[in-house]
Amino acid sequence: MVFSGAVFLYAFLPLTLAVYALAPQRGRNAVLLIASLLFYAFGEPVYVFLLLLSSVSNWALSLCIERRRGTRTAKLALAVSVLLNLGLLGFFKYADFFLENLNGLGLKVPLLRLALPVGISFYTFQAIGYTVDVYRGSVSAEQRFWRYLLFISFFPQLVAGPIERSGNILPQLQLPARFSYERAKSGLVLMLWGYIQKMVVADRLALLADTVYAQGGALGGWATATATVLFCFELYCDFSSYTDIARGAARILGVELMENFHSPFLSQSVAEFWRNWHISLSSFFRDYLYIPLGGSRRGLARTCVNTMVVFLCSGLWHGAAWTFVAWGLLHGLYLVCGRLTLP
Repeated sequence: MVFSGAVFLYAFLPLTLAVYALAPQRGRNAVLLIASLLFYAFGEPVYVFLLLLSSVSNWALSLCIERRRGTRTAKLALAVSVLLNLGLLGFFKYADFFLENLNGLGLKVPLLRLALPVGISFYTFQAIGYTVDVYRGSVSAEQRFWRYLLFISFFPQLVAGPIERSGNILPQLQLPARFSYERAKSGLVLMLWGYIQKMVVADRLALLADTVYAQGGALGGWATATATVLFCFELYCDFSSYTDIARGAARILGVELMENFHSPFLSQSVAEFWRNWHISLSSFFRDYLYIPLGGSRRGLARTCVNTMVVFLCSGLWHGAAWTFVAWGLLHGLYLVCGRLTLP
């Protein structure tokens, strides 16, 4: 189910808001959980079981981590949780990419051709962040499975993010917020802005850019350059719009999601751009990969290596293709160059 589709706009969201408003306060999280699972099942019902399996496993492992904190058992549980989530993501997203490269070396291995579960890139990272936070002691393990499942599957941010932190969402789910007219109005305005970005700007720019690209350069260099600039804004408005719609829908329901874009094209450096573009993903890689690798604390050479590793992983996260690997390494190189030429 997509936010710009008629089913979401005219059926799912109004019915969810109506049932949520009429439900007693203690039952509102149950309404959100059922709605979230139905939202996810609309695309491919079988993958709801994958989401449930992942959630049960991570929830149980997080309880083990908290109860055995400081022991080898806690470290083992954390490792199992991280490997489980990366394994799920790797199997569904990268198995055919790996097999295609083996076939390119002369082997003849049949491809699996698995459908990619919707949102798996987002909810696996969200689960990893949660178990790491529990291991670090920055949050307490959620004792109630259904509340943890709602944290993972909350429908506004399940499909396209932002990748939320447990320290932000779980406290908001402890006691559902009462209806607020001002909050609902603010959420609807934010959703409207998201739909304007998507339908009025992004979709129109896509028509222009795609028309030029379809000509294969026949329209000349200036047309291709202009189309490329338009494509940049199309990509931004398309992605930013989904975040704004998600944040607006969540706000109406009393949940405040993190900001995911902050005027990235006004940045004065590539490093600043990545602090303002897809903030939830950039901060995830910073907190759960870059800093554990040593960050910038172990000298300039190690900082540059850590930066390249992070953006290699970022490129792979965005897509299973060598073009995304090259894209990640290119941006890593930009940041390294920026680091080396400071001030």
